[in-house]
Amino acid sequence: MKTREKVIIYDTTLRDGSQTEGISFSLQDKIGIALKLDDLGVDYIEGGYPLSNPKDKSFFKEIKKASLKNAKIAAFGSTKRANKKAAEDPGLKALLSTEVPVVTIVAKSWDFHVTEVLKVSLDENLKMVSETVKYLKSKGREVILDAEHFFDGHKNNSKYALKVLKVAQDSGADTIVLCETNGGCLPNEVEKITGNVVSRIKIPLGIHTHNDCELAVANTLAAVNNGVRHVQGTINGLGERCGNANLCSVIPNLVLKNKFRCLGNTELKKLTEISRFVNEVANFVPMHNQPFVGSSAFAHKGGLHVNAIQKNKSTYEHIEPETVGNERRILISELSGSSNILKKVEKYKIEHDQKIMRKILNKVQDMENQGYHFESAEGSFDLLVKKIIGKHKGFFDLEDFRVIVEREKDGKLITRATVKIKVSGIEELTVSDGDGPVNALDGALRKALEKFYPSLADMQLMDYKVRVINPTEATAAKVRVIIESRDHKDIWGTVGVSENLIEASWQALVESIEYKLLKDEDGN
Repeated sequence: MKTREKVIIYDTTLRDGSQTEGISFSLQDKIGIALKLDDLGVDYIEGGYPLSNPKDKSFFKEIKKASLKNAKIAAFGSTKRANKKAAEDPGLKALLSTEVPVVTIVAKSWDFHVTEVLKVSLDENLKMVSETVKYLKSKGREVILDAEHFFDGHKNNSKYALKVLKVAQDSGADTIVLCETNGGCLPNEVEKITGNVVSRIKIPLGIHTHNDCELAVANTLAAVNNGVRHVQGTINGLGERCGNANLCSVIPNLVLKNKFRCLGNTELKKLTEISRFVNEVANFVPMHNQPFVGSSAFAHKGGLHVNAIQKNKSTYEHIEPETVGNERRILISELSGSSNILKKVEKYKIEHDQKIMRKILNKVQDMENQGYHFESAEGSFDLLVKKIIGKHKGFFDLEDFRVIVEREKDGKLITRATVKIKVSGIEELTVSDGDGPVNALDGALRKALEKFYPSLADMQLMDYKVRVINPTEATAAKVRVIIESRDHKDIWGTVGVSENLIEASWQALVESIEYKLLKDEDGN
């Protein structure tokens, strides 16, 4: 049997990804992500630029304490300055001080950038590249050269762009990476230019693309299909402007569609987990429709579709979701047919007669007509089914709750919630302050329940959405609240609807807790 060809995966989430608007990774965030990346099985983890900030410098010091199984740590920097000897350049000194085995150097390969940004001659730039690579190699480092703006440079002055690569190769670089830095090229351009380079450069070549035309993944695959065997990208496509090539799409496309070898034999199943982990650390709401790893990637809503996948899953799925650590989801809405309901209630192991199916479907359609929305609230749907089939269990009874919002003299707002509940006849009265009414209610309810149900400490609220259902009613309009919660294993949504925002929030909040407790009781 022919051995599948290996493609090297180089992750730059900790550097390029940290340039995403709205992201500021702490040192511990960076260490945590690096450990997850190593567990995933990537070959290189780019830690950052040690001269740019104390945090990146500290990262290289701290990561040495970790016992990495798969990845090499790379430090990122640029070629030496024009007026400095390589041994005296502060940037190169900082790179060597990290004591990591790999150094990635960015070099200008577009003549326009050389003369207009660096403000040096074309020959001087070549000298900077050569002296930098030779110096780092003399210090025993593996050197990866990122040829910045290479594709634009090739289109503008191919002779010079190729000369930069040739100088890097002759000076001892281990890998040369072709960078599509502006993200403006089309796959056919990447394919043609990469093919030209492959025929001229004999050391390993890499690809680094940006997503400004939403083609970063396509451009990466085009380069690999033309001989490149080193791929750079980020988890979830994080990066400056529109982001970098998304490794959560690149890797499964390489492995499952193009039959290359990346990561280990089973690590592909960890892809969804690391995607969600990085989103959580970055405090980003996941993109539900993200290919391969998004919660909607294998979600089915139309009754005809669900009926078809019950007969053969390949009718509406291009891979098995479990291959990338994801799962199939059957969505419930007023568009659902009995096939959706049947599929959703399989786990209850009850008699699936059409009478029950119709009863559940009618209830869903009636509630969605009132403003409920179960497509994003599978927790609420599960509770609804349990009530209809007589398997619902109440874990506590609400006596009453109160929320007070007070504005103090200094202008500070205080929100306080009081909750009175009963659990097995035992009454609990708790008070909690919060950043807002929902946060205060959540705190008070948890405080009351955690002594009875300690597993609630493992649960956290991830997202809170409010939508006005009938805006023509103005301030008397109904609102729909959807709360997304998670524990160490699962993510689930619950929904509440009312003319009163607090009441709708309370409904969704209570159901999120009920679902967690039922899930734990069932052993799920």
